Amino acid sequence: MNVEFSRPTRLDQIGAGESKVEIHAEPAERAALAQRFGMVSVERLDAQFALHRGASGIIARGRVLAEVTQACVVTDEPLLVRVDEPFAIRFVPEPEDGAGGEDELELSEDECDTVFFTGGTIDLGEAAAETLALGLDPYPRSPNAAAVLREAGVISEDEAKALAQSSGPFGGLAALKDKLSNN
Repeated sequence: MNVEFSRPTRLDQIGAGESKVEIHAEPAERAALAQRFGMVSVERLDAQFALHRGASGIIARGRVLAEVTQACVVTDEPLLVRVDEPFAIRFVPEPEDGAGGEDELELSEDECDTVFFTGGTIDLGEAAAETLALGLDPYPRSPNAAAVLREAGVISEDEAKALAQSSGPFGGLAALKDKLSNN
């Protein structure tokens, strides 16, 4: 797998005490991440980690801070988005083939997300990139999106509910039939 923003951290450098790590994406890495995640651009991507070795793996807590430009799904207008996403990740070794692959990790609501790793390193850059992607709105809309949709004849969910309630179970179909016959 080609990782656009890789910051490997050796496990033997993480002790029982907490260690702080900050990472920053370079321009070429940000451009590659924008392409990977379907964004116009990534202007800034920084992450702050507090790492320590726990009984069940390496625990990483921190924040991803980013500024990205996404395209509106309706108008394609560029939208500057600021991301400030906290995270808690537990890095655990990938189960060996046939050994424990069927066991599930039980996590309570306040537990960390789990990321598997192989070898003697964890990748903090990839963890930051994935956290960024999870923090983005998958369907960003510009302030003009509602007007453009309305102009195209698309009604809102609330308008559709009101129409259905006012005209019974087949009211929406009758309205569609009327609209089609007028065209």
